[in-house]
Amino acid sequence: MTEPVLLGIRHHGPGSARMVKRALEQASPALILIEGPPEADALLEHVHALTPPVAILLHDETEPESAAFWPFAEFSPEWQALKYASENGATARFFDLPAAASIGDDGPSGNVDPIGLLAEAAGFDDPERWWEDVVEHSASDPLDLAGAIAEAMVAVRGEFEAEVGERTLRREAFMRQTIRKARKETDGPIVVVCGAWHIPALLATPTVAADTALLKGLRRRKISGTWVPWSHGQLAAESGYGAGIDSPGWYAHLWQHQADVVPRWFAKAAAVLREEDLPASTASAVEAVRLAETLAALRERPSAGLSEVNEAALAVLCGGEEIHLRLVHRKLVVGERLGEVGDAVPRSPLAADLQRLQRKLRLPTDVQPKQLKLDLRKDTDRERSKLLQRLEVLGVPWGKPDRSNSLGTFAEVWQLRWDPIFAVSVAVAARHGTTVHTAAETVLVQAAKDATRVADAAAALTKSVGCELPAAVTEARDALDRCAAMATDAIELLAALPDLARTVRYGSVRGTDPELLRVALHGLLTRGAVGLPIACRNVDDETAEHALQVVDGAHEATRLAADDDHQKTWWRALHALVKAEAHGLPTGRATRLLWEAGELTSDAVAARLHRSVATAFVAGFLRGSATLLAADPRLFGLIDEWLSGLRGESFDDALPLLRRAITDFTPAERRLLGERVVAGETPQPAADDEWDLEIAERLAAHVRGLMAGVSRPPDSPTPEA
Repeated sequence: MTEPVLLGIRHHGPGSARMVKRALEQASPALILIEGPPEADALLEHVHALTPPVAILLHDETEPESAAFWPFAEFSPEWQALKYASENGATARFFDLPAAASIGDDGPSGNVDPIGLLAEAAGFDDPERWWEDVVEHSASDPLDLAGAIAEAMVAVRGEFEAEVGERTLRREAFMRQTIRKARKETDGPIVVVCGAWHIPALLATPTVAADTALLKGLRRRKISGTWVPWSHGQLAAESGYGAGIDSPGWYAHLWQHQADVVPRWFAKAAAVLREEDLPASTASAVEAVRLAETLAALRERPSAGLSEVNEAALAVLCGGEEIHLRLVHRKLVVGERLGEVGDAVPRSPLAADLQRLQRKLRLPTDVQPKQLKLDLRKDTDRERSKLLQRLEVLGVPWGKPDRSNSLGTFAEVWQLRWDPIFAVSVAVAARHGTTVHTAAETVLVQAAKDATRVADAAAALTKSVGCELPAAVTEARDALDRCAAMATDAIELLAALPDLARTVRYGSVRGTDPELLRVALHGLLTRGAVGLPIACRNVDDETAEHALQVVDGAHEATRLAADDDHQKTWWRALHALVKAEAHGLPTGRATRLLWEAGELTSDAVAARLHRSVATAFVAGFLRGSATLLAADPRLFGLIDEWLSGLRGESFDDALPLLRRAITDFTPAERRLLGERVVAGETPQPAADDEWDLEIAERLAAHVRGLMAGVSRPPDSPTPEA
């Protein structure tokens, strides 16, 4: 039996990928053992149908959320090994610890960085730069280079063997067992492709009994898997086996171009900048090439690396602007490439149904954000909306509704962005059904059955209507009646109105009888309105803030969806709240709503403000738009007089509430109020009044201290208004 050829590699290293490709061409192996989970062997027949970056997704069949990815890029050495086997008739197998034992295993694996140690010994402060110089740019014979890497790793491992974690030792024991078995079963050369750190362990010769003892008690689970598209962005993320590389776009460039690497790179960078209407001439690109190569020569590097390229790009192409360099980093250094998976690759029935719908509705996945405007009167757009809403229910938030850009009753705006991680979410959701329709319906029906609060039932009803799932709508409607019958808190009842109002508004578009839903809204509104004044009494500030927000939401919901009689019911509730001895925040907000609607005169509001000594009431009254407030000179003057009359400590206490109140003011409204104050349109002191300069100076000093974040000493005199 011939000894296997051991190729120690750096995961996702283009230099390692070239070494592996050339070594395989020399060795012509009958069998290639590749670091990875053996459960994925059944997926290797589909390698020819894949366009990297792609990833193997394996998950526990009984707990699909327990899953892991093994990503591959075109420049990954493991991918080149798989591709060689597929194209040359060699057998490829994975020989790492089974996924059944490794998924979810977060135990320590040791924290030795062999590349970092070798780089430090060679006088490099950057491990990546050392590996790039020694391996990525090497033109040595691939087998000689592999031998040199093995020799270096043996030396490092000998010094730090005690720090190797138990998980790593178990992985290596399984690798040795697999190699022993392969040598007995294979006629012909065997090549092993694995992380360089493992090479010393594979050269070692512990007994079979010792390795068997290390592997005793491995967890056994039934594992299923598939290939899924991956992206350069995900390769740059700190997730997934062998991922976490910082510059996949740069590595892809190194793999594709062995000649004129730097000039081609700067040509791409200049094109990226010009696409954003930024100046990037051919002359500046040429100058950047010269600077990068000069920096490499000064640093005695064999060729310019990413650090030299970035420095030259910043200085020449980007004119020193970091924001321009970040654009180049995002589009080139990381890159925006998304892989593809062929139709023949096995998928769960749910994933297959999702792919069918994506094609039918012409919604291709894209890792770049994209805005999608839908007209629900068009069949295709309505089906797209249903799909996006159903996926959201299934925990696959491919699209997020943009309600800030609402285009009316029949229109929706979505922000789309496909994240390859959603493949796990689809795998998890597969337990709910074999199609997107049945799975979403199962989730919503169960959510309705489990609902114990009115808001939960209303949310389930809203989602069911949006997804156009009649069985779920019926279940959620029953849940709403059940929860409402048990609810006694007016705030809880009213909090459900906004979702329900939107559902009523869109009911006809979604094929749901809006009157059926309007009856439910009226029932909640009537009961909540009766209990509102009492619910706002004897509450703390946090509860009062929530009550204010509920009042705002219920008011808008009533305006949007309630009939005339029930709108009158709501106005009566607001009047009752104003008259009640309730917390100032919701009371002040109710007063403001009544005044804006003409239900209270300015004189009545002025009298109420004049009597108020509570900051919370004024803060509640200020919530909302400032336009009407600025248009009423009397109310404007009263509030200004009240604010000017606050003593120092009272002013300190009022600031948080007042700051929160004016956050709703637009910049234009704030400017209008400021201009009115500057123009002297507030009540002025009588002609015979005189300013007390001493008091004014103390007030000014107090305000300056607040703005500087300096508290007034406790023994300082309290400013008088």
